[in-house]
Amino acid sequence: MRNDEILVQISDFCRQADMAESTFGRRAVNDGKLVHRLREGKRITIDTLERIQSYIAASTGGPPPPRGLKVPPEKRDPRSNFRFFENRQKYLLFVHTCSEKRVIADRIALELSAIHPRPPALRVFDAGMGDGTVLARVLRAMHSRFPHMPFYVAGKELSLEDVRLTLDKVPDRLFEHPASIFVFTNMNYAEAPWLTPASPSLAAGMIWHEVPLRGASSGEFEAQIADLRSFLDLNWRASVSPRTGMPVYERPVALALYREDHRFLLDSVIPRAGRTEANFDLVIASQPYRAKSSVNFRAKRIIAPLARALRPGGRLIGIHSHGQDPGMEIIQAVWPGENPFSVSRHELLRAVKYELGSVGRDLNFNAYADNRSIFRYDMEALPNEITGPIGTSTAFAAWNAAVYVAQIEEDRLTEMDQSGLALDAAREVLRKYNGLWFYDESYVISRRRD
Repeated sequence: MRNDEILVQISDFCRQADMAESTFGRRAVNDGKLVHRLREGKRITIDTLERIQSYIAASTGGPPPPRGLKVPPEKRDPRSNFRFFENRQKYLLFVHTCSEKRVIADRIALELSAIHPRPPALRVFDAGMGDGTVLARVLRAMHSRFPHMPFYVAGKELSLEDVRLTLDKVPDRLFEHPASIFVFTNMNYAEAPWLTPASPSLAAGMIWHEVPLRGASSGEFEAQIADLRSFLDLNWRASVSPRTGMPVYERPVALALYREDHRFLLDSVIPRAGRTEANFDLVIASQPYRAKSSVNFRAKRIIAPLARALRPGGRLIGIHSHGQDPGMEIIQAVWPGENPFSVSRHELLRAVKYELGSVGRDLNFNAYADNRSIFRYDMEALPNEITGPIGTSTAFAAWNAAVYVAQIEEDRLTEMDQSGLALDAAREVLRKYNGLWFYDESYVISRRRD
């Protein structure tokens, strides 16, 4: 709600109640200068807004405003649905030419010193695995720090292609850390941590598939995981919601993999229908939402449910693109004024805190200072590709990375890809900075220990 809208509500109330605005401020929020600050353009928190509206409602005999964020359904044209129906070549080119996955994994690994695992296992949830690169790197760091603890590793991913890529990384993890169980699901953010669909009808049709892997080598594990292809093709299906245009799973699936020779040790950890829990020590929320999604949608549909899944002492680390970097200069050279990164971590955490209400009283919301929160990753190229004449392939890689990070829709790219303006903008920025880099920002939500 904008300041002018809040001021209209306050002015109307004060006029009807014959009350001075300073008196309203003191009675509503214990701040006699509230209205003055609003007129100066100062911002207020969501909690302050709720107190204002609750005071007005109580004074006029009306019902209090409903608790929780109002989130209209996000509607998307399936033809330009960036995150799911994206061009796989653009995604893979970005992943293999930029260091984001490695840098994000290093940032997440810093949180391992602050978690406090409890028996019977260290529990991790990846809220959007992608190709599994970040998760695999984090698991290496976990093994180094907790070499003898059983790991319960859960991950959510709707894309069949990404699940296949993630499964390719599981054999080596099971070989190095045999006391591990992997549980992958296609359910949404409010369901996946608990492996429980919200709809009773969907829960009744949920597919549980438990795969104890035989042998003791990564090669043997890989062969058995490869046999899952037909199961995935048949069951890991998504369709487009006719109401919102967004991708949804057709049938909920939970796929559990572990070493058969460690079944006895992991028996109390293996999830089964009717016997599941969340209670995670670490929740990874790396790029889990579209850059242009609303702050309320992010808070209510994604981050708040994930925060509820933390156990005492657990930590959720969220990461999203920050902008204000050379990559955005490329975008704005082509589309002046374009700014997809309008929601900061501070706004998001305020919205999550409001959405959780009293449930979030034992949570800490840590935005941190910029020097701790914001980090950089680079497009990796050979030195002579930047210092000498910039070839078409290098310029195209830079352009691809910039539009991927900014999440430019496919229909907007078609026209630009056919002109020379895009590559010229990429070359100019590469020369200006002698390279290309981007900024991400991070935040942490932690649950207090008992």
